[in-house]
Amino acid sequence: AAAIAISTSSTSPCHYRRMSSSQSPKKHLVTREEGVHQTMQLSKSWRNKPLFRRQGDVRFKSGLEASKLLIAEANRRDSHEIEYIDSVSSTMECLSPLFDRNPRYAFVAKQLMEPERFIQFRVAWMDDVGVVRLNRGFRIQYSSSLGPYEGPLHLGPHVNGGLIKAFGFDNVFSNALTGYDVGSSVGGSDFNPFDKSEAEVQRFCQSYMTELAKYIGPDIDHPTMGMGVGKKEMGYLFGQYKRLNAKSTSSSVPFMKKKDSQVAGEAVVLFAKEMLKDKNQSLMGKRCLILGSGKNARAVASKLLEYGAVPLTFSDESGHVYEPSGIDESKLRTISNIKMERGAMLGRYVISSTTAKFNEPGSVFDIPCDLCFPCGQIKCVDEEAVTKLADNGCMGVIEGGHKNVTIEGRKALKGRGVMYGPHIVTLTGANIAHAHGNNLPIETLEEDVRRIYNDVKDAATEFNARGDLFAGGSMVGFLRVANAMLAHGAV
Repeated sequence: AAAIAISTSSTSPCHYRRMSSSQSPKKHLVTREEGVHQTMQLSKSWRNKPLFRRQGDVRFKSGLEASKLLIAEANRRDSHEIEYIDSVSSTMECLSPLFDRNPRYAFVAKQLMEPERFIQFRVAWMDDVGVVRLNRGFRIQYSSSLGPYEGPLHLGPHVNGGLIKAFGFDNVFSNALTGYDVGSSVGGSDFNPFDKSEAEVQRFCQSYMTELAKYIGPDIDHPTMGMGVGKKEMGYLFGQYKRLNAKSTSSSVPFMKKKDSQVAGEAVVLFAKEMLKDKNQSLMGKRCLILGSGKNARAVASKLLEYGAVPLTFSDESGHVYEPSGIDESKLRTISNIKMERGAMLGRYVISSTTAKFNEPGSVFDIPCDLCFPCGQIKCVDEEAVTKLADNGCMGVIEGGHKNVTIEGRKALKGRGVMYGPHIVTLTGANIAHAHGNNLPIETLEEDVRRIYNDVKDAATEFNARGDLFAGGSMVGFLRVANAMLAHGAV
């Protein structure tokens, strides 16, 4: 198992510090002892303490019982927030072996289920006709146990308080996995930037930032790009922040990076490469379905082409485009030019290609493939989709977007023996890039991806969940945050 302590050394080449496995002996993830079967230095008295005391003392006898109690508590408090309940349920089930080995972690998990701060506010802006429009703005500052808050902004009609809370919870584990000193936050609004004019988007971003600027800053909370937020939106947001604040940077770390970066998409492909390497295979010649057509999906396609893979599809609200012989660099540039125009639909691509098929076959999952990279809508890969993919010979689903695979889909992937790269692991690229400032060589990204993958794989193996990267990622991320929270006390 890899060491997961955070280093305090100032010799790290990155802006955010982490401990490499060479700085300390490899030890058991839960105890201070070397090896799995050594004496566990934990207090058994924690198992005798009540986990909840609302209507009488409620104790647990096993880790599974503790996870069920925590899930029941989340349902009692926030049953209306479906996405958040899904995140808590799937994560707590994975953490039950930890609660068995050290019951104290169940009490930390109870504390972690409640975010540190949740900000919701009104965003009023004027459209091109002169009518005042209203949207809801959100920013959840979920955990600062490891360092300053950091996380994406998402814009879209699907954004609501429950979704933001779920993303914030997942982001705790994802950010912790990187090994850098960053906390977790997520924000956004139910504003749809794709059916608005450029002037309307600018006015909305300025109104949104006028309120958000009270709660963020270079040393407090760092917003990054997310769904519906590209370099134009980030530029408008930063411009308003700079207008309101004299300080808009810290040291040499860029605040609210305003350039599109392909690192997040590249990291997704690098994780797929590591997963295939364990099966003595490579990406060369692999036929790949890509769901979505945003900046991350296009970055995934570009990196796949570098490794000799064959991207077959892109999709958006209008449907999917399928190139039977594959999408090469020229075709990818054409698709990128179309999607760079605000509100443009992917269907326009068929005009420029004589070989492309639009919405044929009827379901994109009916297309035979080797790998699937969902980078689009939330919960776009369900149990039925997994069945079609597996029947058509798909050997792996690697998420390039947030929560693309449903809980039922995840179970179906495990049942059919299909590789699964969860978003909490594969979407760590953006945080790696920010930790290194403006300079991130591809060799450093590959090294960090390999380190994270090995940490996750080792944790899954140690806790009898070999090959389950979601369980391994949840455990490693939780342990890093939980150990910091134990040191901070009841805060």
